[in-house]
Amino acid sequence: MIGRPFDTAVEDLLRELTPQVLGIVVRRFRDFAAAEDAVQESLLAAAMQWPREGLPDNPRAWLTQVAFRRMADHIRSESARRGREHETAVEAARTSESMAIDTGPQDDDTLVLLFMCCHPALTPASAIALTLRAVGGLTTAEIAHAFLVPEATMAQRISRAKQSIKNSGIPFQLPTTQERAQRLSAALHVLYLIFNEGYTTSAGPNLRRDDLSHEAIRLTRIVHQLQPGDTEVAGLLALMLLTDARRLARTNAGGELIPLPQQDRALWDQQQIAEGVALISATLPKGSVGPYQLQAAIAAIHDEAARAEDTDWPQILALYDLLRRMSENPIVALNHAVAAAMVQGPMKGLELLDALQADARLADHHRLDAVRAHLLELTGNREGAARHYRAAASKTGSLPERNYLLTQAARLSNEPQVTDEQG
Repeated sequence: MIGRPFDTAVEDLLRELTPQVLGIVVRRFRDFAAAEDAVQESLLAAAMQWPREGLPDNPRAWLTQVAFRRMADHIRSESARRGREHETAVEAARTSESMAIDTGPQDDDTLVLLFMCCHPALTPASAIALTLRAVGGLTTAEIAHAFLVPEATMAQRISRAKQSIKNSGIPFQLPTTQERAQRLSAALHVLYLIFNEGYTTSAGPNLRRDDLSHEAIRLTRIVHQLQPGDTEVAGLLALMLLTDARRLARTNAGGELIPLPQQDRALWDQQQIAEGVALISATLPKGSVGPYQLQAAIAAIHDEAARAEDTDWPQILALYDLLRRMSENPIVALNHAVAAAMVQGPMKGLELLDALQADARLADHHRLDAVRAHLLELTGNREGAARHYRAAASKTGSLPERNYLLTQAARLSNEPQVTDEQG
C-alpha cells in the first residue's frame, strides 16, 4: 500500500506542475476555460493513478497528454454540436500528432500565463483573481480571503474573467516590452498575493505553503530579469526574500506558531537576508519609491535587528506613514497602528484601531481582533485581551494561528490551554 508521504509528494508535485501544464494547453488550444477544465481532469486522473501505479518518467508530459486528449474530446463534442465534423477530424488528428511534441520550457509557459491573465482587456481585480487561480493554484475561498470579499463574489469575478479571455481572442505569447509594462502592476500584485498565501495560509493545518512562496519568488526573479530597471520589481523580490528568510523560525517542531519577537533569529536564512538587503539598498536611491520598496525596507529593519528589542520601531513607523499615504489597504493601516503602539504606546495604537473598526473589509478578518488583543494586554487589560484573542481565533481558518490565539486567551484567563485538533 502506498503510504501517506508518497500521497503528499504527489499532491505537492501536482500543485507545482498545474500552471506549467495549463500554460502548455492554453498555448496549444487558445481556449482558457476549456483548457482549465481539461487540466483539472488530468490532475484528477493523476491523483487517482500515480499513488497506485507510481510516478511516470515525465510527470509533466503525462499530464499534458491527458489534458490534450480531454481537449480533443471537447473539440469533437463542440464540433458535432455545431455540425462541423470535418474540423473535428482535422483538429483531433493534429492533437494526436502533437502528443509527442516538446512541451516547451516550463518557465516561459508559466510566465506567459501570468502576463496573459493580466491582459488589459480584464479589469485589474478580475485579472488578479484569475491569475491567482491559474498560476498560483489558489482556491476561490483563498482568493476571496486575500481580497476581503465573499467567496460567491469572487467566484462570479473569476467566471467573468474566463469569459472575457475567451471572447477577446488574446494571443498566448510573451507580451512585448511595452505590453509587459502595461500589465506589470497587476502581475506584481498577483505574485505578492501568491507569496502571502504561501507564507501564511488562510486555512488548513499548516502555517505555510512553501510551494506557493517559493514559486512566487521564482517567477519574480524571472520578471526582475525581464525588467531589471524597474524599482518596484526589485522591491518586491527583496520583500519576498527578506520575509521568507524567517520561515524556519516561525513554527516549532510541532508546527505551532512562534511570533516574530520570540523567534530564534539564528534560524533565519542569512544568505537570503543579505541578498534582500543588497537589492533594496541598491534600489531605494534610484527614486520613484513605491509600496513594495517600502515594505521591503521595513522587512530589512526587522531582519537586521540582532534581538527583537533592537528593532528600530521609529524608522518602521516613519516608513508606514509613507506607505499609508500610498495605499488604501486596511492591512497597511493595521500594521501602522502596531508600529505606532511600539513607538507611542499601546493607547495610541488602540486609538488608531478604533478608526479601522468601521471598515467593512476588516469586519471578518482575524487580525483586527488579534492586534487589539495584543495591545489591550500591553495596557494590562487581561480580560479584554482574552476576549479579543478568542474572537480572533473564531475568525481564522488557519489551525496554527487558531491554536496560538486560543493559547493566549487561556493564558490570560488562567484556563487550561486548549488545542483544537480539527482541520
